[in-house]
Amino acid sequence: MGFQRARSAEQREERRRAILGTAEAMLREAPVADLTLTALARGSCLAKSAVLRYFDSREAVLLELLVAEWQALLTELAERLPAAVTADDPGARREELAGALAEALAARPVLCDLAAAQAAVLERNVSPGVVARFKRAAIAATEELADLVRARLPELTAESAFAFAGALALTTGALWAHSQPSAAMLAAYDSDPELATLRLDFTGTLRELLAVLLAGLAARAG
Repeated sequence: MGFQRARSAEQREERRRAILGTAEAMLREAPVADLTLTALARGSCLAKSAVLRYFDSREAVLLELLVAEWQALLTELAERLPAAVTADDPGARREELAGALAEALAARPVLCDLAAAQAAVLERNVSPGVVARFKRAAIAATEELADLVRARLPELTAESAFAFAGALALTTGALWAHSQPSAAMLAAYDSDPELATLRLDFTGTLRELLAVLLAGLAARAG
């Protein structure tokens, strides 16, 4: 049974949250590329035109979901990092932080998949107003992540911590895209061991890249 049309501001917000929740649930079962507006509307028990009353487009839904996913990660990290990063040695602390961040991101495939699609797909079919709201939220999330990082690594400057937080978002998206091979790529890896050396492990590779980046930023700050 479909929803009745929302009338009040509270009902509209409830409908928006329901659509976002449906999108999140569907992305746990299929990648961003497979989530069409038609499928999202059907999963939400709405017509496509009804979904578009609450969001500009499919991409607008997914950008808002990406913001929510980043905020959920930041909430988790605020609780997790104090216990995960405890070493006295600065180098060991950086390694611990890189590992904790990589593991937290790997546990959120929806976030990673959305980040991988952000620039090439999600920011394309949206209005300037939607993009502006997303970018303001992204800046706020980057600043919050920078504060969490600097609380664990006080040797970083505020500028270095912000640069690291921004680079983490970019690296996560790029690495996720390259670490999710297609069926054809998997078959090629299986048939030729030499090609398999190019296959990336998301968590391990991200941990290494973040550790190197933190070491470089710390050295520059020092």
